[in-house]
Amino acid sequence: MNQNHYIQQIKHVFFLLLGSIIYGIGTHCFVMPANIAPGGAVGFALIVNYLIGLPVGVLTILFNVPLLVLAWYMLSRRFVITTGIACVVCSLILDCVITPVFPVYGGDRLMSSLFGGILVGIGMSCIFMTGSTTGGTDILGYILQKKKPHISIGKALLMVDGIILLMSIYVFQNVEAGLFGMISLFAQTRVMDAIIYGNDIGSMVTIVTRYPEKITEGILIELERSATVMDAKGAYSGADVKVLLCSIRKHEFYKLKRIIYSADPNAFIMVTETTEVFGEGFKGMDGQ
Repeated sequence: MNQNHYIQQIKHVFFLLLGSIIYGIGTHCFVMPANIAPGGAVGFALIVNYLIGLPVGVLTILFNVPLLVLAWYMLSRRFVITTGIACVVCSLILDCVITPVFPVYGGDRLMSSLFGGILVGIGMSCIFMTGSTTGGTDILGYILQKKKPHISIGKALLMVDGIILLMSIYVFQNVEAGLFGMISLFAQTRVMDAIIYGNDIGSMVTIVTRYPEKITEGILIELERSATVMDAKGAYSGADVKVLLCSIRKHEFYKLKRIIYSADPNAFIMVTETTEVFGEGFKGMDGQ
């Protein structure tokens, strides 16, 4: 048990350092020379760096200190400790390792935005795998969501990052700074989704029907998948019906829809997108 714990801790340290290095390269080599601020604590730090010239890593820590103090009283203290450690490690590697050694990219701003967003997204994903975050807008978003529970955490983060993007337009005196910042932020979030949730995106299909046998037969034979069948009763009609649950890949939905329609044209179908599917026919819990 202790050996597994130590191995897990070593993995956490490895991913934290790897993520911090990749995060720093994306920030220093691509995002910073393009004069964009793609949200987050580093986005705010880049804006202040443009104005007064202090190192981005130092500014990131200074920006996070009051937020961490606020989070200490409003959020989980474990969250504060892990986030604080990740923030310090990222900032030190950015200022002391990446900045003195790695050159900056001075080419097209669009390329800077894309590659910066991709590298920052990879770095943040590695850090998230350790159970930490880089702080900044994550903290603000969680606090805002706690004070206003009707606002989703995604919307809360979008609001905060949106303010930083607007600030970048004013500070850099360039509308394109905000537009390129949006491109970088989009690339960053897409890469993070792909790494953290996986690329095995599928759909969960819920089918309410009176003819489950024909549908399940088509699913088993044509799709070579299975389904879960449950008893149900219509609230309005009072008739006994069956509810089928089936997980499929995106490209299989058209074939499934044809199977359902041929068996029961009056079936009621609900489709829910899933970020990742584990189990037989997809991938195991170990990600393989």
